[in-house]
Amino acid sequence: MASNPLSGALEIVVRSDPGMMRRYNEDAVFANPALGLVILADGMGGYNAGEVASSMAITGISAALEQDFFLHSPYAIGGAPGDLHVQRCLSRRIAAANTAIYQTSMTQPECAGMGTTLVMAMFHDNAVIAAHLGDSRLYCLRGDEFRQLTHDHSFVQDQVDRGLMTAADARLSRNRGLLTRALGVDAIAAPDLRRHPARPGDIYLLCSDGLNDMLMDREIGKALRAQSDNLELAAAQLIQMANDMGGRDNVSVILIKVLREFPVQHTALFRQRRTGEHSRTLFE
Repeated sequence: MASNPLSGALEIVVRSDPGMMRRYNEDAVFANPALGLVILADGMGGYNAGEVASSMAITGISAALEQDFFLHSPYAIGGAPGDLHVQRCLSRRIAAANTAIYQTSMTQPECAGMGTTLVMAMFHDNAVIAAHLGDSRLYCLRGDEFRQLTHDHSFVQDQVDRGLMTAADARLSRNRGLLTRALGVDAIAAPDLRRHPARPGDIYLLCSDGLNDMLMDREIGKALRAQSDNLELAAAQLIQMANDMGGRDNVSVILIKVLREFPVQHTALFRQRRTGEHSRTLFE
């Protein structure tokens, strides 16, 4: 039986805070280091409905993926699936969670109109396979370079993309909370999925907009660089900085540091699938 290549490869820290203005925390977070899976959801809706949506997303997706990759673990037969197989699993489980949230919002009046953002990452075979809906974000700090890996699904981002608004104007816009995509608001979800190569020393940050609405990217990157050897302190500092700037929203962060490479060994079956998949995949 092959050992799990993720054993000892990742350091993960998870934190969530209600902020300074909100009575309830409608963010939900999840991490499973053995699976290399992290998920963050920022709920929206009526009284407590946002909390219901984000909780349903986290619980449904994490439980299903744990079943996919643990109860029927490919490592038990000495191999692992290719990237495209992982991407398809993520897409399938996101679609199922979307259906569950959407049907609940349609059938339970107290949950009408609820939905949630979603950003998730699965670390697999020296790569990060990321999926997202809405304006919760994934960033990467690699050396001195700090960059956003996701692209917001929001009205103001669409205006910026069209050249109708500057990034500075978008930060000040009253419409910055309007989303163009989210989980559970439509019958069919359309997440973005991307594969990003991962390297030892990389630090990945998943966050709700309660962080990046309060802090500029350069401030977030500077804090991560300063505390790159202490993820617990880095997470606490980011949340404190957001609260010090007003803490208008719930703020959640997940930090992942890649400690070493985590390649997988593929069985003949998975190797054959992997070879064919790479010729077809559109992901980088």
